[in-house]
Amino acid sequence: MARMIRGLDRVLFALAAAGGAVWAGLAMFVQLAPPLRWLGWAALAAALIAAVVLRRRSRMAGWLVLALAAGAVGLWYQTIRPRADRDWAADVAHGVTARVQGDTVTLSDIRDFRWSALDRAEERWISRSYDLSQLETVDMFTSVWSNPAIAHVLVSFGFSGGDHVVFSAEIRREQGEVFNELGGFFRQFELVLIAATEQDIVRLRTNYRKEEVSLFPVSLTPDQRREMFMAYVGLAERLEQRPEFYNTVTANCTTVVWRIARMVYPDLPLGSGLMLSGYLPDYLNRLGLLGGQGSLAERRAAARIDARAQAATEADFSTAIRAP
Repeated sequence: MARMIRGLDRVLFALAAAGGAVWAGLAMFVQLAPPLRWLGWAALAAALIAAVVLRRRSRMAGWLVLALAAGAVGLWYQTIRPRADRDWAADVAHGVTARVQGDTVTLSDIRDFRWSALDRAEERWISRSYDLSQLETVDMFTSVWSNPAIAHVLVSFGFSGGDHVVFSAEIRREQGEVFNELGGFFRQFELVLIAATEQDIVRLRTNYRKEEVSLFPVSLTPDQRREMFMAYVGLAERLEQRPEFYNTVTANCTTVVWRIARMVYPDLPLGSGLMLSGYLPDYLNRLGLLGGQGSLAERRAAARIDARAQAATEADFSTAIRAP
């Protein structure tokens, strides 16, 4: 029995040391620039060597050194705080802000860029007021750029009279910064909630990024549409008060939508569509929330809007992409 316990202890020690070293090493790679990165790696290696050497004399001593190293890394990592005052890229320079008076919600810093190239636009930030009693539709856009299993998800709210506002949870890039999945795990990017017109945020993806964009109606009751809209308003208010980090798994465009939807459906289950966002329509279909007619394959085919978007003018963009 004692031999079994010692063997289990060795395995657990090795797993803790290796797993902690990999996590800490990657965090330092993302957060520290040379020479601090090299100094951090050297200190990490020294702590691991000390833990292994001391463990030969005393199991408790080895674990103690490992715990102290983990505590030191943890304390350093907690000093990395999200900020709202960096030199942001133009398209994420402002997160949406909201003010509520009864049924009227006024959104400020709605992005309404006029794109003329992939990285060039006439920059416009506008304010608009929306009457929640006139909220008629909720649509979900999925935008695929390479792997069909991975998509960016946007949610559009439609009001009587044809006005639409799109919400998109995104990384808040600094000037010259480029997204990478690894950085998204280790607090490299802040989270921003963008509100935009469809002529901006959807047209950018269909006409300039040449992504595969699909539009899926979401079947909700009037009360559920209102609750979902107000959940986005709540997120906007929270981020205005206190910035948060984006996370590749726990706080990305899809999981933010899921968290908001949970406010409408508290028992909404987890599903593969949350991690593999390209399959989010399948997930909604299983829940009975995906609108449209026909089989799922037929609805997927009908949802593609690339060609209609590229043929549309800015003036009739929202109408054109919804044409049968």
